[in-house]
Amino acid sequence: MVTLLQAEGLVRHYPLPRERLWGPAPKVEALNGVSFTLEAGKSLGVVGESGSGKSTLARAVMALEPLDGGRVTLLGQDLHRLGRAELRLARQHFQMVFQDPYGSLDPRQTVGRIVAEPLSALSGALQVDAPTQRKRVLESLDAVGLRAADADKYPHEFSGGQRQRIAIARALVTRPKLIVADEPVSALDVSVQAQVLNLLQDLQAQFGIGYLLISHDLAVVDHLCDEVLVLYQGRVVERGPPEQLFQRPSHPYTRALLSAMPRAGPRHMP
Repeated sequence: MVTLLQAEGLVRHYPLPRERLWGPAPKVEALNGVSFTLEAGKSLGVVGESGSGKSTLARAVMALEPLDGGRVTLLGQDLHRLGRAELRLARQHFQMVFQDPYGSLDPRQTVGRIVAEPLSALSGALQVDAPTQRKRVLESLDAVGLRAADADKYPHEFSGGQRQRIAIARALVTRPKLIVADEPVSALDVSVQAQVLNLLQDLQAQFGIGYLLISHDLAVVDHLCDEVLVLYQGRVVERGPPEQLFQRPSHPYTRALLSAMPRAGPRHMP
């Protein structure tokens, strides 16, 4: 197997307000020694409660958040050591899908322009001309089940599930090897969640995309992921395939997460 993404000993601290003038500045540990490997074409889920460090991890992998220690390597490149121009060029290989499909789309732009945004940002580095951009946009819309005519519409003309398809099309347009999905279905109705998750699976099979899926919902992770990391206070407390973690959890925190799930939870739960 080819290693797509590797995180080694990731550390990220946030300063807290000082209560006194002397002594070391207080800090909260958002990430403390997080390590993992994601193989090409595979899916890794990261689960934990709010404040466990999931979103910080997503931003660190995307090189949107600085690190206080460790490194993130994508296709052999240490993302946090790249210069601005090098990182800009590298971004064609990794894109992100956010939680809120409406908030992440500019309501003043057409769907075509929204989907083309990553290509426009990379146009100088990739030398993608206008006809090629248009072709890529239409291909991405078709891949997520939307029509070419939808490129001329605006986000408010679509349902929540369709807007998330637009966001996924935008992530696809650079033909990335990795998509970081931060709670990609949590803002959608339950009936639509399965459709979007099935779409992500189909795209993975078609294009060989690797997913880093951030979620608090174990059922979502179980549906999509080959392996799961459980984060607690910025540390990995357990990892393994879903059937192992959900049937035989070894850490008390994992057991607590499972006990808080509704009865219609992950398919591997006893």
